[in-house]
Amino acid sequence: MPHSRQRSFAQRSFARRSLLGAAAATGAAALLGPLGGTAHAAGAPGRWPTALPLPAGFQPEGIAIGHSPFAYFGSLANGDVYRASLATGRGRLLSTGPGAGSPTVGLKIDPTERRLFLAGGWGRAIRVVDARSGAPLRSYTGLGAENTMVNDLVLTPGAAWFTDSYQPQLYRLALDRSGDPVGAPVTVPLGGDWVQGPDFTANGIERTPDGRALLVVNTIADGGTLMRVEPATGRASAVDLGGLRIPNGDGLLLVGRNLYVVQQATNEVNVVRLNAGGTRGTPVARITDPRFRIPTTAAAWGDRIYLPNARFDVDPTPTTEYDAVAVDQV
Repeated sequence: MPHSRQRSFAQRSFARRSLLGAAAATGAAALLGPLGGTAHAAGAPGRWPTALPLPAGFQPEGIAIGHSPFAYFGSLANGDVYRASLATGRGRLLSTGPGAGSPTVGLKIDPTERRLFLAGGWGRAIRVVDARSGAPLRSYTGLGAENTMVNDLVLTPGAAWFTDSYQPQLYRLALDRSGDPVGAPVTVPLGGDWVQGPDFTANGIERTPDGRALLVVNTIADGGTLMRVEPATGRASAVDLGGLRIPNGDGLLLVGRNLYVVQQATNEVNVVRLNAGGTRGTPVARITDPRFRIPTTAAAWGDRIYLPNARFDVDPTPTTEYDAVAVDQV
């Protein structure tokens, strides 16, 4: 997700990020639930496109893929959501955003494929829209402080969790058994080993393989690392990544025990094999591709990983071309 040293610069282009991608007294295991692999059993057919064109000027950042072969993309320009078929590459505008200054940064689709949860960036908002019609369902505004950026999110059985890139805290939006939001988002302060930088710090978020805790990119601590966060307390502890540093870490994607860490500024994805608890990880692969143009986030379908190219190295215009590309899973 975007990183800049000045909020005004981030709002213009997000072109510079220093990157290498009331929680109750119930136990963390009950809070998050067990986690299985996110890959789908059937591989993507070989003739499906490996690049998905996006609308000119769209400024993509986040991506979400559910059980069906469709990808959803959020726009930094105005908060729009675009839906594309993985089988054909064709798509359409699903949901119209609030407008300039109210982006859609991270997004996730729920297991029922009925709802899309959207992180509203510097608009300090969380939104929920209908995944089929794009109609707005819920909106929560005025989160955090003046310079808050609601960046990325992960869905768990009991809650949606959101990062705040400029404040040492997460937001927890409780979900009922059907997946509907309950009440307002609750702020969970980050403590323990968490190191908050002078500006952009937290980025991508995922769950540990055993589902008991959260994983959050910290672009500052120890030159950039991964933090394991206890959901009930917000206590963070650094994950031993075997010497790997991720100052450019952006979106996170967990497939089984393989954690894909998108390194947007360096056009690569690091793959780390985690232990069940997410306390240690071993780097096992680094994915590069000549089609990468500053990818930011990742989602899985079949044997592929799909990544939107944010192109933060160019000043966006209404005619700037954007796409998402697919690479093979490790």
